[in-house]
Amino acid sequence: MLTQSEKGNAFRALHEQDGAFIIPNPWDVGTARLLAHLGFKALATTSAGYAFSVGQRDSTIGRDAMIAHVAAIVSATDLPVSADLENGFGDAPETVAQTISLAAAAGLVGGSIEDATNRPDEPIYRHELAVERIRAASEAARGLQFPFMLTGRAENYLVGRPDLKDTIKRLQAYQEAGADVLYAPGLTSKDDIAAVVSSVDRPLNVVMGLQGVQLSVAALSDIGVKRISVGSALSRAALGAFLRAAREMQQHGTFDFANEAVSYQEISAMFNA
Repeated sequence: MLTQSEKGNAFRALHEQDGAFIIPNPWDVGTARLLAHLGFKALATTSAGYAFSVGQRDSTIGRDAMIAHVAAIVSATDLPVSADLENGFGDAPETVAQTISLAAAAGLVGGSIEDATNRPDEPIYRHELAVERIRAASEAARGLQFPFMLTGRAENYLVGRPDLKDTIKRLQAYQEAGADVLYAPGLTSKDDIAAVVSSVDRPLNVVMGLQGVQLSVAALSDIGVKRISVGSALSRAALGAFLRAAREMQQHGTFDFANEAVSYQEISAMFNA
């Protein structure tokens, strides 16, 4: 087994290599092991995917439960794991810093902090507080004994505020506050993504797997993206297949879905590897 320092160094190196790499998002131990078996180099958790797997909406999982979940993902493989730590599970910079410390203790070598409040009346933290929160997270990460890649997330596009100028301004501020990676989920235009890449000097994470968004790894690499995640898309793809199968049984009394299912033997062989 690799040490946390070795995982941290390997994870940082992925961001320094030429081109973009895919960091897929498992939602439980089984999917983490399957993705590792397929040869991916690192994993990222998904708060929505995990929430769906336990029958809850996104952003309703408490910090203790989320830390236990990410620890289980870490234990499933020898790959570096970065976590979706939502907004740090609290408003105060001190709370965000504590979340980073707990995440590191759970075995993570990376994590993201977003600037969404989860409050409909004020969905995004005011600029100054958002920066303070990233600075506190960065200070906590720098105090660790191994490399920890902190991702600063600007959530404008996910809360219905497609303001590219403000998004870039925020990402630049998070960069200055110590974020190692920058991320603005919801960007779908190649031109907008390129504008962000050219405006910052940290690796940019872009999420694919959104409906209607079909940019390839090659295309994203060409414009300077370094990391590509898929958020809850894999979990929703699995749930989509599940619901189609369940509806077929319930509405038609047939079982044709089984023809598209992965075989018992193939899955068993992957878990036996």
